[in-house]
Amino acid sequence: MRTALLALALVGSPAHAQGPVYLVVVSGLGGEPKYSDAFYDTAITLLDAAGDRLGIPSDQVTYLAEQPQRDTVRITGRSTKEGISRVLRDLAARAEADALIVIVLIGHGSAVGGASRINLPGPDLTADAFDVLLDRFATQRIVVANTTSASGGWIETLSAPRRTIITATRSGGERYESYFGRHFADAFAVDGADTDKNGRTSVLEAFLYARREVARTYEGDNRFLTEHALLDDDGDGEGSREPQAESGDGAIAARLFLDRPAAVLDSDPELALLQQHQDSLQRELAALRARKDALPAIEYDRALERILLEIARTGRAMRERRPERRP
Repeated sequence: MRTALLALALVGSPAHAQGPVYLVVVSGLGGEPKYSDAFYDTAITLLDAAGDRLGIPSDQVTYLAEQPQRDTVRITGRSTKEGISRVLRDLAARAEADALIVIVLIGHGSAVGGASRINLPGPDLTADAFDVLLDRFATQRIVVANTTSASGGWIETLSAPRRTIITATRSGGERYESYFGRHFADAFAVDGADTDKNGRTSVLEAFLYARREVARTYEGDNRFLTEHALLDDDGDGEGSREPQAESGDGAIAARLFLDRPAAVLDSDPELALLQQHQDSLQRELAALRARKDALPAIEYDRALERILLEIARTGRAMRERRPERRP
């Protein structure tokens, strides 16, 4: 009953209730040039998507990296423990009460003595220390995507109301190189992650896309899967491998988006109407899914087909009116 009420509460919230989006990207210690290059490339994929596709203003994007001299335009500072702490303290002081804070950690992780951490230049940052930094955000909704190896322990530590926590692995024991981060970044840079065809990629869709592509990577290399991503957004401290938009883990992530289309909508009244219709359809879909067990199967299937077809048609119309995007 509690889960159903939560889902209905989310349905009742308008899609544009989400405030400004702030993106913080951190790429940690590479150890070897090939890893440093890979971490940088993943970060740049996400940063380019933030500006080109998602429309996040540059003053709301921060990138901390191992080697700031590598890109003095996009890299804000060095990814040290103190640098991360300073950025999050400053952001907590200036972010609007309804802002969405998205933090993406890229690199190597470890679990030493039971303490999960991201490996950084200088002292590492543990999940416990990171949790203290997040406590400064008193009202904002937070997404933390820790795409490092051995990141699974971060869910138990960081899980709380208003927080969506994603990890590339299910435990600190999965310590081999993770592929989740590059695919998570790609989810916002390409169109393939938008499974409901509404013209936007939710945090849940990005997670599912990355998880699927990771599996394909291992299958293509004929290797055993050694990383199992998890998502927790219901605050119970337990991540789900198979989160769902209907209820439980995934219900909140399905309603979170990194793009802020307000400026485009303001300049195109027809697109604004399409967006309003799409938002209404999404609420109708969530309400239908919440009532699935109370409806006859044939009635549910007919209603689901009608809504999904209309979502696809509206999404196609929106994509045709939006500014040209990179395929």
